[in-house]
Amino acid sequence: MDEHWKRRLDRMRAGLVREGDPVAWVTEVDAAQAVTRYPRLAVRGSLFGVAAREAGADAPWRVVMPVQTGMPQEARDGLQSKFFFWAKDDTDDPEVRRELLAAVRVLEREPVDEVVVMGTTYRIVRGDEVARTGADGLEPPRPTDPEPVFRVWERQRGARRCLDTDAVLDPEKAHGLMAEALRIGLREFHYAGKRYPAAVRADSRKAVTTHPDIAMLPVGFGAVERAGDVWQPLGGLSPTPHEARRDLYGDLTDLWARLYKWDDGKRERYRRAGELFRAAERADRVRVDGREFRICRVERLVRFGPGGPEGPRPSDVDEYGPTKMHPRMDEDGTLHYEEKDA
Repeated sequence: MDEHWKRRLDRMRAGLVREGDPVAWVTEVDAAQAVTRYPRLAVRGSLFGVAAREAGADAPWRVVMPVQTGMPQEARDGLQSKFFFWAKDDTDDPEVRRELLAAVRVLEREPVDEVVVMGTTYRIVRGDEVARTGADGLEPPRPTDPEPVFRVWERQRGARRCLDTDAVLDPEKAHGLMAEALRIGLREFHYAGKRYPAAVRADSRKAVTTHPDIAMLPVGFGAVERAGDVWQPLGGLSPTPHEARRDLYGDLTDLWARLYKWDDGKRERYRRAGELFRAAERADRVRVDGREFRICRVERLVRFGPGGPEGPRPSDVDEYGPTKMHPRMDEDGTLHYEEKDA
């Protein structure tokens, strides 16, 4: 451990002693116990999103699109849509609209990982998703993880709350003594297993040098299903354990039966399992028809170098390329739906 990281840990330790915050101490004890029970890290793989930094040397990088997509191109497509609807709905200034639409045209044709619009730099960023694991499998939510005061089990209408809303990517931001220790350990993290292609392993080793620092994203929670010795994710991550439980409850009692057209018997078995899961309020596992589902806790990290957060690596694979996703728009906001591409 170098002197820089020793000083950071010493500052964290001194802050805990000085402030005497009982909540912080309980959180640290909770984290230390988790390390003992779940000592290993399981790597799910890469994730992509969009971060932005306004002009200015001291401006931070902020997440503007969640770091949750599986391919860089998905993040580029999301950024294309963000600019398009900004031009369509959120400005009446022709100059602003021209600049936004120019960025849309670039993203329609090129797999770019950085664009500058209105003085703000938008970058496709690459993250990694890891979970702690032990003899019992993946780590479940901790007692000190945030929970809503009022638990609502029915699916909510409207936009889903974003896990990364207003998240700042700051490799110097301290999240706690044990979190700092984790970040130190992750500095040397790279893909080493033979299940990864040679090019992926090589890029991962290179990133340890080119992007040596670590910024942690907000912790997420999600449902997984056991498949032999492997746990398969069932969907995206949620900001709280309860929201992940609510999603799993809805899947068990309603969604899967309609999606897979189950017969009445199977539908009822899963519905009963879902209701028992809900009745337990803070359960983190459920079994039905020989299947096992759990709610697990997931950490995400973004590597940082001198130029900011890491972007996609050469070995990151896109299953498709850039495409035009929206009708042509004039600088006055007029849409042309029937115009055929040249």
